[in-house]
Amino acid sequence: MAHPLDKRATYGVPSYCWRAGQERRFQMVGRWVELEGNRILDVGCGVGMYTAAFLRATPWVYGVEVERERAVEARERAAGVVQAVGERLPFSDDAFDLVFSHEVLEHVADDRQCVIEMVRVTRPMGHLVIFVPNRLYPFETHGIFWRGRYRFGNIPLVNWLPTPLRNRLAPHVRAYTAGGLRRLLHGLPVRLVYHTQIFPGYDNIVARMPRLGQVLRGVTYFLEHTPARIWGLSHLLIAEKV
Repeated sequence: MAHPLDKRATYGVPSYCWRAGQERRFQMVGRWVELEGNRILDVGCGVGMYTAAFLRATPWVYGVEVERERAVEARERAAGVVQAVGERLPFSDDAFDLVFSHEVLEHVADDRQCVIEMVRVTRPMGHLVIFVPNRLYPFETHGIFWRGRYRFGNIPLVNWLPTPLRNRLAPHVRAYTAGGLRRLLHGLPVRLVYHTQIFPGYDNIVARMPRLGQVLRGVTYFLEHTPARIWGLSHLLIAEKV
């Protein structure tokens, strides 16, 4: 898949600081799923920013991270972090009230198997919360491969290309249509609770140009309540195990 010399392509870039965009997503989770006192698993926890945030609500927080250095750093924030892959979660069946995955499925080797494992370790009546990139967002935020080199950054219109061409430029990362994401749940013992698309936090823009950033937030967060949300940065999907 990705060039072996650039981990940004293989694993993406995790959140290294907690800003308004992350807090907004965290609050979205809390509006749909009970967090207080529940057992929570953060699949693909990176350096543990969301894992640590869940500790505000409950001490029973665990995480898995494939990359050792990130797992070690995450354990400094949440002691329940282990190194593992999402396709083979080292936990028993029905172990968690909430299984959370933030911008991870697009990077794993087998996204369907990862979802199967997430469902397996969720207890009946427990929830899965999944954020993944939206294929209709006008930028590919994970960079592309061009002329044999990986070019990191936001690349316009890549996700709107026909799939074979899009996958040649971005073979290292998936982007999901609404239907493609929901198909990962087909045949599994879950029911869909909520599915929408959300726009970015614009934290970098707000830091450099506060007025522009606030305008972007105001306009696009309004659009999340209209059909134009289909152009958002990420899908947010919540499912309940039955």
